[in-house]
Amino acid sequence: MKQIVDITTEDARWDEVGIEELAQSAATATLDFLKISDGFEISLLACDDNRIAELNSEFRDKGDATNVLSWPSEERAAEIDGELPENPEPDSQSADFGMPDELGDIAISYDTCAREAADEGKPIGHHVTHLIVHGVLHLLGYDHIREKDADLMEGLERDILETLSIPDPYKT
Repeated sequence: MKQIVDITTEDARWDEVGIEELAQSAATATLDFLKISDGFEISLLACDDNRIAELNSEFRDKGDATNVLSWPSEERAAEIDGELPENPEPDSQSADFGMPDELGDIAISYDTCAREAADEGKPIGHHVTHLIVHGVLHLLGYDHIREKDADLMEGLERDILETLSIPDPYKT
């Protein structure tokens, strides 16, 4: 599997979950499903609720913990509700030097992910994979604020997770 996620682990509990493998698998499946070429990198911060609450406060003016946050390296969203964002293309200069282009950053909280997985009766690995797919889609310009965008994003999440043999996370 190609290495596309650069991971910083601040909470050792993530090692027990296998965050490296989950992140690489989720990001690779997402980019492959969308037919996005090689040459990209994602930074992932595997942290706890305290750290993600700090980030949520700093960047979103919300002081509580959340499961996942993402910061795209550039704005890629489609202007019209329900339209596909344009896939990024690697910068030829970066490729000439063997350097990947940065798609953006993701932070994920162990505490919230573990609690949500337990509350929903899901394996934590499935829930974490879903949240990383979700975060990568945000980096690529997908969102769930507008109704048609939300339908598009959720449909992609289901399809990508299916390629990883993970059940539909929205099915109750």
